Amino acid sequence: MCLDLGMPSNPFSRFRVVSYAEGCSFLLLLIFGSLLSRISDIDLVMPLGVLHAVLFIALVVAIVDVRGRLDWDVRTTTLALVAAVLPTGPFFFHHARREELRTAEQAVTGASAA
Repeated sequence: MCLDLGMPSNPFSRFRVVSYAEGCSFLLLLIFGSLLSRISDIDLVMPLGVLHAVLFIALVVAIVDVRGRLDWDVRTTTLALVAAVLPTGPFFFHHARREELRTAEQAVTGASAA
């Protein structure tokens, strides 16, 4: 029996989903985790931090997977990894590589539909 978590099987779609989720989790951690812990008794740093850590690891794995499939050079891979540690970085990196990722995603989707 296979555990299906609703994650896309297409590696480029998976990269897109994980990239956006990781970027959002980082912003949530910074905004809600930090802000709420300072102005109230609500402390969301630990649960949001764990969520962000898991998504960060998933993003690094997705970057390595996509790097191998698209033959990214060291510079592009380094930019992707640096973007992963910056707030809003994954959004900007994904936007910059949007056409390349969309083309690769459609090629895989088209090949599996045929």
